[in-house]
Amino acid sequence: MNKKKEDSPLDVLKDFGSRLMVEIQRGVFPSISFPDRGTDNIRFDSDLGRFTLGNATITRDSSNLKHIRSFAQLVWVASFVKQLLESGRTSSLRDLYYSAEAYDVEFKNQAESDRIITDLECVTGLAREDFAIYSEEHSSIFGQLVMRYTVPGYEDKTVNLTMSPDGLPIGPALMTAEPVSSDARCILAVESGGIFSRLIETRAWDRFGCILVHLGGQPPRSTRRLMRKLCVHLDLPLFIFTDGDPWGMHIAQVIISGSANAAHISELTVPSAKWIGITPEDITHYSLPSEDMKNVDLKRLDELTRDIRYADETWQKHIHRFRELRKKAEQQSFSKYGVDFVVDTYLPDKLNI
Repeated sequence: MNKKKEDSPLDVLKDFGSRLMVEIQRGVFPSISFPDRGTDNIRFDSDLGRFTLGNATITRDSSNLKHIRSFAQLVWVASFVKQLLESGRTSSLRDLYYSAEAYDVEFKNQAESDRIITDLECVTGLAREDFAIYSEEHSSIFGQLVMRYTVPGYEDKTVNLTMSPDGLPIGPALMTAEPVSSDARCILAVESGGIFSRLIETRAWDRFGCILVHLGGQPPRSTRRLMRKLCVHLDLPLFIFTDGDPWGMHIAQVIISGSANAAHISELTVPSAKWIGITPEDITHYSLPSEDMKNVDLKRLDELTRDIRYADETWQKHIHRFRELRKKAEQQSFSKYGVDFVVDTYLPDKLNI
């Protein structure tokens, strides 16, 4: 399905529906074709620094009895999100799954409805967030930044992201807001809530001139989209600070290079972002309290070794050193040297401040 860059999500949905209606009026069984998300059609584009889909496509044909169920589900999801956009409402993935019951649309489970939503993304070339569909997980943000809301009822209202000492949750309204002004010099994304709070209460955000983002583990797509928006619109570098283990590295790598599951979405990655630790060298250099890696950690290191996103020499060096060390450390381990050590010593060194 070809969409013009200036088309709104609502326009794209109406065009999709109109094409189906034209086929029905012609007496033809309507069909829907979109990119295949199978592993054989997923490529890592080294120039873009992210996964993309190849040229293979799949077709849902309403004349095929095997396709009717998924065809009908896809059309219903398109109709549902059209209603959301027209009414200025949002929905979580879970809400959509339960809403289907009111229309006698059957999904085996939420995983099935989630897959159909992803199909609609592939059909339209838009992300579910463009259709006001969000996951329920939230990250938080705080710092030297003023955003202008665009959601109905709050148009042109602005919010200063230093207004709450707890940070503001990155929900639909904030994710779709536009940056107005900022004195920040960088964005610092941190994995743990404890470090996020410490950076706020010590006014490290002011000292470092940064916008803080609490990832809360692997961040939801809305958070990744917002970080990318800020990097692009404000021309800011992004630094990622996670636990020192293969899982922390992967949190950073998904932000940098994306994931195979989201290969059909183009505006989620920040290829210029930098992982600043905790590296295995940090564990040794700072003699950090650490735990022995378990078999699941070592297996994950083996998986990362074979992952094309980690082909770079620097990433491979980190993986090799972790495997040699067989130790992992949490961000809070710096408290061995005092609660403010991470703010006063570690981060200034990493950020070259």
